[in-house]
Amino acid sequence: MFAAERRQLILEMVRANGAVSLRELARVVQTSEVTVRRDVRALEAEGLLDRRHGGAVLPGGFTRESGFPQKSHLATAEKTAIADLAAGFVEEGEAIVVGAGTTTQELARRLARVPGLTVVTNSLLVAQALAHANRVEVVMTGGTLRGSNYALVGSGAEQSLQGLRVSKAFLSGSGLTAERGLSTSNMLSASVDRALVQAAAEVVVLADHSKLGTDTMFQTVPTDVITRLVTDEPPAHDDRCATELQALADQGVQIAVAGASGGATGASGPSGGESVPARQQRRDVPLPGPRRQVPGAAAGLRSAAALSDQNAGAERPRVADLRRR
Repeated sequence: MFAAERRQLILEMVRANGAVSLRELARVVQTSEVTVRRDVRALEAEGLLDRRHGGAVLPGGFTRESGFPQKSHLATAEKTAIADLAAGFVEEGEAIVVGAGTTTQELARRLARVPGLTVVTNSLLVAQALAHANRVEVVMTGGTLRGSNYALVGSGAEQSLQGLRVSKAFLSGSGLTAERGLSTSNMLSASVDRALVQAAAEVVVLADHSKLGTDTMFQTVPTDVITRLVTDEPPAHDDRCATELQALADQGVQIAVAGASGGATGASGPSGGESVPARQQRRDVPLPGPRRQVPGAAAGLRSAAALSDQNAGAERPRVADLRRR
């Protein structure tokens, strides 16, 4: 493929999806990430797109939201690795909330194997993934269906979450920065995500490396409220991505990194060699300062009182899960 054809295809992908990782661009145009990076720089020089940590976005600083069909085909290996690792943070008998998104949908598929789990969600895709799990109870919010991401939004969704109390919230978004936290491109989605956060004692963000350093219009979770970030292994040459991760860790966010090359079960070990389970990829590093918990109310949606009782307990000390290199 000639350079002009390759760059046109890259530009069309970014315009269609809002943001695309270098890894995904290289896969689609069937060339190396080094070549794609040169193409992205050339397109940026023409003002046709902007470079971001490990990827490219629409020009102007704020990416727009893409629909489910586009998102479902992006960074599939990374989402699989992230979902595998995130599922390890869910314990038997827990009550959690899971937000809308293609990465949280992947997580839901793995949660079907966790016995005694209660999942509150505004996502039809998450509910569908858990529909046939015999030992998992699914609680849907109310609200108005937003067809682009199959999520329930609006005042009905937010009101149904009032008074709910669970142990963890698992959320994804369009962008994540250390300065501003998690953000999304849609106001209604952002408002429901904030209500989900209010219900949880801990907040776990699922975001592949292409979203690091990307800022979008509506903030959903400030950095000081994020308990943990689960992400994939960024490209070795991406110093900016590593800097963003370090900035998040410096603010007390626990960082859990899963290698996409390891597929659904793990990633390469610290010294190269054979793959190992993703939960063995972490080491704990103390971080300064206690983290603030998000307040929740006392009663509300079905099973809210029981959820509150089962999730009472002392907060665990903060650590950062950083992959051995």
